[in-house]
Amino acid sequence: MTSDQTFMSTRRGFLGLASGAALLAAGARPAAARKVQTKAKIVILGAGAAGTALANRLVERLDGAEITLVDGRAEHWYQPGFTLIAAGLKPAGYSVSQTAEWLPSEVTLVAEYAAEIDPEAQTLTTASGQSLDYDYLITAPGLVLDWDAIEGFSLDLVGKDGVGAVYAGPDYAAATWAEMDRFTSTGGKAVFSRPSTEMKCAGAPLKYTFLTEDYASKKGNRDKIEVEYWNNSGALFGVPIVAEKVRMLFDQRGIRTELNKVLKSIDPVKKILTFEDVDGIAQETDYDFTNVIPPQRAPDVIRQSGLSWENRWVDQGWVEVDQYTLRHNRYPNVFAVGDVAGVPKGKTAASVKWQVPVVEDHLVAQIAGDTTDTAYNGYTSCPLITRVGSAMLVEFDYNNDLVPSFPGVIAPLEELWISWLMKEVALKPTYNAMLRGKA
Repeated sequence: MTSDQTFMSTRRGFLGLASGAALLAAGARPAAARKVQTKAKIVILGAGAAGTALANRLVERLDGAEITLVDGRAEHWYQPGFTLIAAGLKPAGYSVSQTAEWLPSEVTLVAEYAAEIDPEAQTLTTASGQSLDYDYLITAPGLVLDWDAIEGFSLDLVGKDGVGAVYAGPDYAAATWAEMDRFTSTGGKAVFSRPSTEMKCAGAPLKYTFLTEDYASKKGNRDKIEVEYWNNSGALFGVPIVAEKVRMLFDQRGIRTELNKVLKSIDPVKKILTFEDVDGIAQETDYDFTNVIPPQRAPDVIRQSGLSWENRWVDQGWVEVDQYTLRHNRYPNVFAVGDVAGVPKGKTAASVKWQVPVVEDHLVAQIAGDTTDTAYNGYTSCPLITRVGSAMLVEFDYNNDLVPSFPGVIAPLEELWISWLMKEVALKPTYNAMLRGKA
């Protein structure tokens, strides 16, 4: 009997896994301690997973603090669900809720985008010109998708003539599914790629490549399609042992790879993609279906604030923080959490679960005139889908060491149904608990 069959033989086993995932993915919250009395003004930029989770946790730790959250987007997007939407497994609405639904009454929501940050004056200015003073600033605005960096691309192309864009949002993910479904029925050539910048959930491009090949196979049309994956570097994943596993799976399933190539342009009329290698030499390829993923960067308000790294990721603008404390190296009253943090790992929702308690502890300790040894070790997790109903639960840290949460139950490099269920069933309730500050 396999580990899948043994563990999933009872409903109780799965429910235990789901609840265990919530605890192990972020660490169970300790018993409530006495709140710290303070009049501190705390501004959190961004109401995504990181900003919302931190706001809820700070309310439980601080008494009297003035906590303001700044974000102009009314909708909250559950981004781990985009791949499931683009695989036809969930509707677009699966990933959509309202930002205000997740916030406690003690937090003031300023429903605007930020226009300027002055870390010297300790002010944040909104798009309408409202100036917010702060004693502490948490930057958690996520990242921006630089669609303009792909010449010839427009979001208007998505869902038409073989063009998809899973990252663009729930509706675009649904439109991508419609094209993938059509392609795997009619056949042709699918070309997938990833950008050379740091990116959110670097496993997502691989997942969608696997899923497209799997759908064609399930329809009995595998012989009608070609599948290619054009990678930005010489390795298919940042963790060497995982990269080798993916290479082996690609070989087994007839997915051809091109290495050290970066997408630069698309011609949707001729159906031509142009890539460049490290020497700037262009190479064209035709396509019948493609999932466009653009370069990803920090928002302009961060890049223009003086908070970005000056000698690392200079073209991307991630916030200059200590990788263990997530505190800014030059402005000790500024932290970064989530995608915008300039650390070597950590642009996933699973990373947010581990980062938020670190920022929480350091901020509360600083307000109380104390210190803490709490540290972020670079933990990130990727439920790497390989087929519908099968995935590898890959968890690793800054050292690229595998750090499985369920040793002896879930082997990280095995394609398992239980790992699939972690993605499809257990992850969203855990994510929602995190938003509420409960996990």
